[in-house]
Amino acid sequence: MSQQGPIIVVSTAGRPSFAGALDDAKVFPVIDTVWADAPGAVTQLQPAAVLAAMSEAVEPGFAALAKQIAATRPYLPLIAIDPRTPLPANAIPFAQTAGGFDRLMARLRAALRIRTLHSTVMRRLDDDPAARSTLTDTDPVSAATVLLIGRGAAYPALSVSLGERMGVVGALSIEAAAKHLSVRDIDGIVLGEGFSARVVDAFLSVLAEDARFRNLPVVLTTDELAPAYDLPNLEIVIGDPERVAVNAWPLIRQHAFEVHLSRTLRSIDAGGLLDPKTGLLMPAAFNRDFATAVFHTQSRGGGLSVARFAFDPGHARAQLDGARILSRLMRQMDFGAAQEDGSVIVVFAETDLRTAHMIARRLSSVMRHTSHGKHDTPAEPVVTVATLLPSDSATSLLARLYDEARRAAS
Repeated sequence: MSQQGPIIVVSTAGRPSFAGALDDAKVFPVIDTVWADAPGAVTQLQPAAVLAAMSEAVEPGFAALAKQIAATRPYLPLIAIDPRTPLPANAIPFAQTAGGFDRLMARLRAALRIRTLHSTVMRRLDDDPAARSTLTDTDPVSAATVLLIGRGAAYPALSVSLGERMGVVGALSIEAAAKHLSVRDIDGIVLGEGFSARVVDAFLSVLAEDARFRNLPVVLTTDELAPAYDLPNLEIVIGDPERVAVNAWPLIRQHAFEVHLSRTLRSIDAGGLLDPKTGLLMPAAFNRDFATAVFHTQSRGGGLSVARFAFDPGHARAQLDGARILSRLMRQMDFGAAQEDGSVIVVFAETDLRTAHMIARRLSSVMRHTSHGKHDTPAEPVVTVATLLPSDSATSLLARLYDEARRAAS
């Protein structure tokens, strides 16, 4: 297996057993080091990844090593083998179980792919220091969303523990989970109790067969099934809800970072017209396209409607989640942008008022399933719709949209 640099294996003494998997996969070079020498090895060798063998005791140098690696650019994967204590946000857990060595190589390959993606984005942003700084300062976990599936007694506690770190989409059945996966940007799955082994096996098999979901982090909270699936980021975490959330967090954070890099590349390809955080248009591009759409509709006839999705200001992430859902689900002919007031405006081309209301209701219904810390916290936006009149301009149509929103609020 080729990579951009050596693989560093850190252990207390001697070569750990999992290093044999690297040899079998023809990974070269592999550098063995002890904890005291690990920081210097990272600085001098500039590795492609670091694998750390965790012992029963807390490794005194692990926190400092993880902090050093977190500041390294491009992304440097840090995989902690058999961790016994909570990990830093950038340390990917890996528990050796049956078939664990094969899974370790799959997890390493998935992490190295993200490193390559990050290198590509950084290279293409060489001439844009401001955009590169924004990429560096972005914490992906602040915008991550996890799909929690379950109906057991631990479900409410899991929802709260996960919701303290990221957005949570709840599903009480596998069928509901499949629907969320098809319409939402999901950064990880936590599969709780309440399902038979046969149902879980079928669900995991479907995920492994679909290229869209194969690299999703999947955390199982029971050990009824061995992780013999083609899912590189499948992990089994047994314990209380807080332990599950702590171990799921780094894997989900890594996936959220990968998705952010992909959106950034699409923004670069679009000449900076797309917002890498949401996938919608940047405000300046939206204003220009909106004025053009109004002009052409007035000149050639037809319909044009706009919808404003106003989110609860008490949830800082609500606008971001809603904008990403709109970016994913709205029709190709439509366009929109996030606004400074915390709302999102979407333009529906060739659409009358009645149809626009119907589309807006469908879009907003998807958003109500996301919670932020409390499972019963609604995230459904307040939607206002207006349609273009013969006397309207782009400015007057937006002004009327906001006037209707204020009347609806009062």
